[in-house]
Amino acid sequence: MTKILGKINEVDLREVWSKEPEFTTWLGKEENLTALGDELGLDLALITTEADVGDFNVDILAEESGTGSKVIIENQLEVTDHDHLGKLITYASGHDAKYIIWIFREMRDEHRQSIDWLNEHTTEDVNFFGVKLELWQIAGSEPAPKFDVLCRPNNWAKTVKYQSEQGEPSEGKLKKLNFWTKLNEYARNRTREVKLQKGLPQHWLNVAVGSSDAHMSLWMDTRKQMLGIQLYVPDNKELYNHICENKEKIEKELGKLEYHDTSGKAAYVAQYLNDFDIDDQGNYEKYFDWLVDRTLAFNKIFRPFLKSYKD
Repeated sequence: MTKILGKINEVDLREVWSKEPEFTTWLGKEENLTALGDELGLDLALITTEADVGDFNVDILAEESGTGSKVIIENQLEVTDHDHLGKLITYASGHDAKYIIWIFREMRDEHRQSIDWLNEHTTEDVNFFGVKLELWQIAGSEPAPKFDVLCRPNNWAKTVKYQSEQGEPSEGKLKKLNFWTKLNEYARNRTREVKLQKGLPQHWLNVAVGSSDAHMSLWMDTRKQMLGIQLYVPDNKELYNHICENKEKIEKELGKLEYHDTSGKAAYVAQYLNDFDIDDQGNYEKYFDWLVDRTLAFNKIFRPFLKSYKD
């Protein structure tokens, strides 16, 4: 028996949000910022809507959870124009934003070129995104939003350019950058639940876990041939002690952990994978699977754990 399939129809944005402030209110809700963040690979948390920058108001001021980096979002439910591009840059400078997101119905070619140019010529810690918003429904269902990312930072090219300006990057650093960049792509294709920060030519890669008191780090030691994942607590010994007090419960879910309480303020818990060879690209998928699996497991346990501790 042949099943009858529904027909997909695109819905005009203005049928749902007649005015852009209505869309701003909708996007500022936690579940909708999370949906946008899933497409961008960011863990977004609202700070405020209509934040002042001189005589202007940025639609949404948010932060990237775990690092506290500022995020600005400018909404335009029409075709992009020069006015909003100028505002975008004004808001970014006014809030010292690291992530700048422009949401629109359609993007002119010259504005796409402008965002790509900004991504190529600004410093490595400034990131511009161009996001097309669509609404779709099936057979008269409620309209569902779809975020289509048209412009995003080219992490590899931008970081290599920045490193070159600071001095020629070493072969080892470029290998690390290549590994983290490929991991980012692999993780995005496998699951939306893992939100990795962009790769840099260094031995670690941070992962947001929804808390400013701690973050996850993926880690490599090419000399000892080890990969690792850590929940890093930079400056909260009370939280670290709370983790240790719940060691039995946590390890029941995650398996054996190693505990490191340094002589300074920082402390962390970790798991490691041995026999890592950064030159063995044939085993990259195995390494990536381990890192993604461990990130999902750590996230499942520590995200609610950290939230309950804060509450």
